[in-house]
Amino acid sequence: MTNDTVARPNRGRAAGPENRRALIAAAREIYATEGPSAPFSAIAKRAGVGQGSLYRHFPDRIALAVAVFEDNIADMDAQLSGPEASVADLMRRVADQAMTSTALISLVTADLEDPRVAPLNARFASVVARVVSNDRAAGRIGDHVDEADVAMALGMIASELAHMPESERPRIAERAQTLFAAAFAPR
Repeated sequence: MTNDTVARPNRGRAAGPENRRALIAAAREIYATEGPSAPFSAIAKRAGVGQGSLYRHFPDRIALAVAVFEDNIADMDAQLSGPEASVADLMRRVADQAMTSTALISLVTADLEDPRVAPLNARFASVVARVVSNDRAAGRIGDHVDEADVAMALGMIASELAHMPESERPRIAERAQTLFAAAFAPR
């Protein structure tokens, strides 16, 4: 052991939830800066855990990307839980996440048939349904708009942002939100 290495006691299973959170946070950072082909080992290193711990929690990149999106959707669900939450709020949140999660979007959408992705879609669909219902009750959205329309618009925004240069993403996000706000407005 070198002088600059400090031995940490092995906490075993008790460290599991903390390690998982650290790995998810590290994945957000690493993929945001290095893209979807970033070395898996870089995530373990950033999280301060061994590769064995990384693979115990996330056997592959898709499993890790799904975990990040599960957290993102849970946060979005909590932030948009009140009756005042709107489709415009949801679009802003999706755009904000898409601007920093482009690599993760690429990983998750690479195989939409992956059974680990389906629960993400269902959870997100419930958030969309709630905010569409809020907007409909408040008269902020037209009768011509349904949940599938909003979900498709959000997917289009996320996909477009994932393929734009970073410097263009804020402008494109704002433009897309303006377009969909006009398209969804009551007639």
